[in-house]
Amino acid sequence: MTTPGTRADAEAEDLDVEEALALVKENPVPARSGSGHPGSAHSASPRARGGHGSSAPHHPADSHHRATPWPEARTTAERAARAAARAARRTPVAVPLDAALGLTLAAPLAALTDLPSFDSSAMDGWALAGPGPWTVRDEGVLAGHAEPAPLGDGEAVRIATGARIPPEATAVLRTEHGRTDERGRLHPTREVVHGQDIRPRGQECRSGDQLLPVGTLATPAVLGLAAAAGYDTLTAVPRPRVDVLVLGDELLTEGLPHDGLIRDALGPMLPPWLRALGAEVRAVRRIGDDAKALHRAVTTSDADLIVTTGGTAAGPVDHVHPTLRRIGAELLVDGVKARPGHPMLLARLKDDQHLVGLPGNPLAAVSGLLTLAEPLLRTLAARPAPEPYTLPLRDAVHGHPYDTRLVPVVLREEGAVPLHYNGPAMLRGIAAADALAVVPPGGARPGQEAELLDLPWATGGIGVCFT
Repeated sequence: MTTPGTRADAEAEDLDVEEALALVKENPVPARSGSGHPGSAHSASPRARGGHGSSAPHHPADSHHRATPWPEARTTAERAARAAARAARRTPVAVPLDAALGLTLAAPLAALTDLPSFDSSAMDGWALAGPGPWTVRDEGVLAGHAEPAPLGDGEAVRIATGARIPPEATAVLRTEHGRTDERGRLHPTREVVHGQDIRPRGQECRSGDQLLPVGTLATPAVLGLAAAAGYDTLTAVPRPRVDVLVLGDELLTEGLPHDGLIRDALGPMLPPWLRALGAEVRAVRRIGDDAKALHRAVTTSDADLIVTTGGTAAGPVDHVHPTLRRIGAELLVDGVKARPGHPMLLARLKDDQHLVGLPGNPLAAVSGLLTLAEPLLRTLAARPAPEPYTLPLRDAVHGHPYDTRLVPVVLREEGAVPLHYNGPAMLRGIAAADALAVVPPGGARPGQEAELLDLPWATGGIGVCFT
């Protein structure tokens, strides 16, 4: 027996991930108006693990000259993901509705039935036939029951919202618009118009109508529409698979910091953030400062993306660069002109596999996540790219002489309000933020428009990003 959703999945001309991605690129989400936007510790290591603390190890002297400008780094990540999608030729998957939130449709959503599938009542009241007054039947008509008997002229029957309209009925009279006389006959208290409060079959769509195109993001409303249209599953672009490797011998997983050991903040933070960006996080592994273990973890992973934390600088236990050289990886981005997060990196391990190296300082890692991992994952998942939007900064923001700064802000009627505690080792600012403001080299004055990067939970709800 064919279940709802199966026939459409079989008959639809499914696209592969690359084609779905191309369609999304042609139809980006609408630009957002700045004026219309609603208001609404990996702890720092003593050696800063790729961060920018005073005791952090530094890249060689020419590292800043090799660093990629921030906008170009994001474009490079998108381009790398498109190439990976072409190489992998990942097949779209049939996903149950309750697991499809945040996925991108890889086949058009075509109605499997008329909506509504029968004439139904839009209100509680009486179904009427012909002009009144009407004789009211004893039995009523409820939603979910078989088709009732036809009405004759001058007859009425009690009916509930959503119930099937009896044959020959000409209108529905709302409960508050009718009265009965001493003989039990029904009278209207206002004019009755033919067809009033009847939802005709096919009012919303006819079977076979295309409801949504390829590239549509599965929001809660899309899942509701799919269910109403008869679907049990959606044909969607699969989630990119991600493995997270947490580096550092100094990290604790519980309790208070002590004896030079610190709590790992990135281990708890990154997996849900990556899921909010559309990824399937398959594993979170704690590697420590073990070069052999890092090599083994990287070379045995079959994830689409490997995310490492810390170890991206040039210190004695920063093993990411040596590991990438050992396996012959191609460095696409080796440092970004961004603060915090300058030593982030993006490497191509295979045609269809990449590694994003995040600095170990918490806010620097967030910067790397949104600069490199977000555009790569979004593109792999064929999610539409949000159009940039800006808001005026309420306060001045000091800038770096040469690099872009990403500063946590809250959004208020007066614009984007920069938050304190925005150093590379701090999470206090980002934990209270709605977005990150993109501050150009040299800084920004009060009232200056700044591009904003939304945080997933600020716009799409915990667990999934819809923008």
